[in-house]
Amino acid sequence: MSTVAEIKSAFEQLPEHEAWEVADWIQEVMEARWDRQITDDIASGRLDKLAEQAMSHYQAGRVKPLHEFLDNA
Repeated sequence: MSTVAEIKSAFEQLPEHEAWEVADWIQEVMEARWDRQITDDIASGRLDKLAEQAMSHYQAGRVKPLHEFLDNA
């Protein structure tokens, strides 16, 4: 296994089209890891408290539509 420094150095030597290919692949891998983490967190109940809190805020009317938030950003 190469070190991070070796991988970075090798990446910098790649032609641009190959660098983009690697960047796209890294993005896909990281997105898959994120999806697995979220799935695991949901299954384990780690997000239950946050979900309950969000529903509580929603039911109490302490939220606004997303488009209103985005329009003011």
